[in-house]
Amino acid sequence: MPTPMTPGRLLSRPSLGRTTDPRRPRVPAVTDVEEAAARLADLVGGGGAVVLSGAGLSTDSGIPDYRGPQGSLRRHTPMTYQAFTGQGEDGPSARRRYWARSHVGWRVIARSRPNAGHRAVAALEAAGLVRGTITQNVDGLHQAGGARDVVELHGSLDRVVCLSCRDVSPRERLDARLRAANPGFAAEPPAGEVNPDGDVDLPEAAVGRFVVVVCERCGSGPLKPDVVFFGETVPRPRVDESFARVDAARSLVVLGSSLTVMSGYRFVLRARRNGIPVAVLTAGETRADATATLRLDAPLTPVLSRVVDLVG
Repeated sequence: MPTPMTPGRLLSRPSLGRTTDPRRPRVPAVTDVEEAAARLADLVGGGGAVVLSGAGLSTDSGIPDYRGPQGSLRRHTPMTYQAFTGQGEDGPSARRRYWARSHVGWRVIARSRPNAGHRAVAALEAAGLVRGTITQNVDGLHQAGGARDVVELHGSLDRVVCLSCRDVSPRERLDARLRAANPGFAAEPPAGEVNPDGDVDLPEAAVGRFVVVVCERCGSGPLKPDVVFFGETVPRPRVDESFARVDAARSLVVLGSSLTVMSGYRFVLRARRNGIPVAVLTAGETRADATATLRLDAPLTPVLSRVVDLVG
């Protein structure tokens, strides 16, 4: 694995620490919905915008974010790549824990529906004002909401990959196999306890009796969701494509991301280095609060819906 300073390392271990540089003043944030919408409409109305979205865009679809006021990191530590792929006793135990919890949580993600914010991004794309989206989310809601030009930077929970033969298969197929291997296993999480990665907390007794299945194609390989875990490297082609989109953009619009991890923040750095305006529409503190061209600390869904009205 690359060291933390290597550009390929995109997802650091989860943290709830301060995101802004205390030595630099914050850009004054617009908090009024109508003013925020008007300012953002002025920016994207000229076209050529690229969207960078995070978990905050999906909260109105019932999926919590990581670092917001009710973020899942306050109660939950996501699985890391190192733990999931560990050798000896730790690896199989970590994989059993992940798949038991994800077996319950994934179906909540699968039932989620795009909210007005997702549909607004799709409408701006259809109008030719947004030329594409880079999403850090793994829920597929941009596409479900009508967006067509989406880079899934961190993959998708809808797919499963074998760590041995690299076969990729649909999550629905794995879900059916896990149901068959675990008859009677609880399939619904307590209300409000699903996490952005499709994980839920379960009693250790339930985890301990969960049966994990292996790859159907090779017959032995461990399966992993086709998503980038914390501590894992994002595939280089996705990174290169995302950089190319930022380089060609007239503006970068960040939606629902605190930009705490370099995975998304480096695109902001690239845009600023290229002299491209950066708008950040996110509730709460972000890593770009001292450098954004336009800082909007307002509810995403009403602001984006109003932007569509203003530019329509």
